[in-house]
Amino acid sequence: MDVAVHVGTLGAVMIYFWRDIWHMLRGLIRFTKGRRDPGAKLAAMVVLATLPVLAAGYFLNEYIGDEYRTVEVIGWTTLGFGFLLYLADKTGLTIRRVEHTTVVDAILIGLAQCLALIPGTSRSGITITAARFLGYERVDAARFSMLMSIPAILGAGALKGLELYQSGNAQLTNDALTAAGLSCIAALVAIAIMMAWLRKASFTPFFIYRIFLGSGLLYYAYYM
Repeated sequence: MDVAVHVGTLGAVMIYFWRDIWHMLRGLIRFTKGRRDPGAKLAAMVVLATLPVLAAGYFLNEYIGDEYRTVEVIGWTTLGFGFLLYLADKTGLTIRRVEHTTVVDAILIGLAQCLALIPGTSRSGITITAARFLGYERVDAARFSMLMSIPAILGAGALKGLELYQSGNAQLTNDALTAAGLSCIAALVAIAIMMAWLRKASFTPFFIYRIFLGSGLLYYAYYM
């Protein structure tokens, strides 16, 4: 169900960022014809940034499982990575755009994305944090983070989708499809609001949200 919700957000990302996706696809077509194209470079950076989490995700699914998906872990990661996002946003420069992405940038942001496999970290949050530390503008940090989600979620969705198909559980399949559809609608609204906000303001509201949520989860875990 967790992956199904992420697949729904993938649909929202592909709808909102369709121009970037078309730019990459067109660039790849031109590249196959021997032409250098910025769209092909962006596609290569997105794929490169995705490779670490695909390897880490396979290992986690194969050998570790969900024993760390607890309220305590989610509370601490929500709180801790919220502070890290605030620090990156306040100290990071705003001088770089997605078009400036280098191989080293892609690898570093991709390694940061592996931390999202820890429950409560937030895939978009940790990759935006890494991009802000590297000096990316707020909108471009969010943009690259969203584009990175496409191959990562496709990989996770394919893996869990195969498991779901092999289970033959019709009720769970229907529930997963419903969750994906609802999350797509919610994510599309959320992405549109977030991108509009970041054009004129900072990530501070997201930091405040994570502080309240993390503190509430920890209070529930230790005192309820």
